[in-house]
Amino acid sequence: MNDHMNFRKIFLVVVLLGTLGTVSQSAWTADKKDAVDHIELAAVMLKDGHHDRALLALQSVDLDNKKTDLVRFYTLQGLAYMGLSDLDAAKDSLELAIKHGQKDPAIFVYLAKSYFGLKNYPKAIDAIAKAGNEANKDASLLSIKAESYWHMQKVDAAINALNEGERLFPTDFRFQKRKVFYFMELGLYQEAVQLGRDFLTRSKASAADYISLGNALRLSKEYIEAINILEIARLQFPDDEMVAKLLSHTYLDQGKFNSAAFILEQAALMNPSLQAEAAELYRRAGRFHKALTLNESISDQKVKLKQRLSILLALKRFENAANMESSLYRTGLLEDQDVRYALAYALFSSRRFPQAAKHLDHLTSAELFRKGTELRRLMEICKDEPWQCT
Repeated sequence: MNDHMNFRKIFLVVVLLGTLGTVSQSAWTADKKDAVDHIELAAVMLKDGHHDRALLALQSVDLDNKKTDLVRFYTLQGLAYMGLSDLDAAKDSLELAIKHGQKDPAIFVYLAKSYFGLKNYPKAIDAIAKAGNEANKDASLLSIKAESYWHMQKVDAAINALNEGERLFPTDFRFQKRKVFYFMELGLYQEAVQLGRDFLTRSKASAADYISLGNALRLSKEYIEAINILEIARLQFPDDEMVAKLLSHTYLDQGKFNSAAFILEQAALMNPSLQAEAAELYRRAGRFHKALTLNESISDQKVKLKQRLSILLALKRFENAANMESSLYRTGLLEDQDVRYALAYALFSSRRFPQAAKHLDHLTSAELFRKGTELRRLMEICKDEPWQCT
């Protein structure tokens, strides 16, 4: 969770716990064996965001000294470990702080975040409960509460936690957004769509929000609703490539190749690298001349030539396809056996049988070898009975 990486917030908790006080110059110059000074130094390091240095300072603390403030020591150590994303160590330190008498409920906020990061959801819920009113002051903690219940398959409790979050933080739309995805996972698509539209309107949603919701609907095979939402996104964010690509793929899921190709063609005006995919979709839609036109502008020569070969074969322009032999050889595309067979077929269809046979000799895959054998048989027929190949 990003929230428990908020170093300044961690420092505020330290202040709330009354652990810092005023650091005098003597804290820096006192004898290194003085445990209080090392704890004080660690607190300053935490304040400045130097979590590794804070831990280094704490290593010099004498834990056997009866004067050592163990509550403060383990609290600072736990927060330092959180800053370094070592959640397992953070959890152990925070638990020790509580064991030695830490009573400030704020400690449970960070303990809950540690347990959630470790995917120990029951423990996270338990820590949230012990945080008391502190939990209601932190929107991220209520989000953790909902997600923990959801992972524990306690659906009603998860929804209730989201409702609680919406009530306490009416301008924080993470709760409504999460509820949309919960509804979809539950198969409540109509409710999800209605709530999702409300979320997109009220929250002044970003392109990423539209993409997230549209893709979730797409993966749920709710294609019409996904397209409706993504078409709105396309109007609001006409330059967003991900919106265009997702909308195109959603049309493609429905077998609407022309619509998918057109959207990518428009997006290619901003990003020419999409032109190859747009041309391929037009080819699959059977619009070969349109595909050939787009193919002309593709900058990647390997992609361009391989696609061009397939389009020419689809148009039965075998002479043009056969004449690509030198270009295919120069770009190394003949190492691709599918390309080599396609060229052999073009040469065969152009009655260049010796050249076709030469390429067939290089085929080794079982399926292409079988096709090559059939092509050789047809060549023999054409030699013996040319009238059958007219």
